[in-house]
Amino acid sequence: MQSSSDEKQVDPTVQALVTLCRGVLPVWARHLATSRSQSEAAVTEMLQAFSDIGPHIHLAERQSQQITEALGQSDGTVVGLARACDHAMAPLLTDATLPVDAARAIQHVLGMVHQAVDALERIAKPFHHETQMVAEQVERMYVGFQYQDRISQMMALLEGDIARLQDVVGGNKSSVPDVQTWLAHLESQYAMAEQRRDHQGGASDGAGNSNETTFF
Repeated sequence: MQSSSDEKQVDPTVQALVTLCRGVLPVWARHLATSRSQSEAAVTEMLQAFSDIGPHIHLAERQSQQITEALGQSDGTVVGLARACDHAMAPLLTDATLPVDAARAIQHVLGMVHQAVDALERIAKPFHHETQMVAEQVERMYVGFQYQDRISQMMALLEGDIARLQDVVGGNKSSVPDVQTWLAHLESQYAMAEQRRDHQGGASDGAGNSNETTFF
């Protein structure tokens, strides 16, 4: 027959597990906290940098649009001006009394005008394209930052749950919750679909296939 002292004796394996959790859980929590803090600091710095260059990108887009409009085919544009010059000089060039040297001079000037317009178009088209490409890439980066914010939110939730478990293992709770109650509490704090999917053990589609870039 076992004595009362034997009944109260804690299983060595259980005690070892408790001691292990007490030692390991705080380290996990610190690593998560530091990783989240550094990640948030890096994202904040990058967002500030993109915020600073944002006005310059918008200005470049407006200037690109203005150049495109200035090179348009309608009256009052550079191309329209070249066409107007052609139209204005056409009667002179068909005048039989116009000296040959004068006709050549007019044609030379018109050729210079068209060369200038062609040069402007060659400059404007790549500039407009590159400006659009830069704006699109910046937008993609902002989406990436949103994913990083989601990761930070997930890490914060895990950090809090580790702290809860640490309290239980350390004997700071009057009773130990059962697994289902614990998991239900954790699940109630999820804000994203992938968290619920991972909670149930579903297959991951990867961040690149998710359209849920905002959740707050």
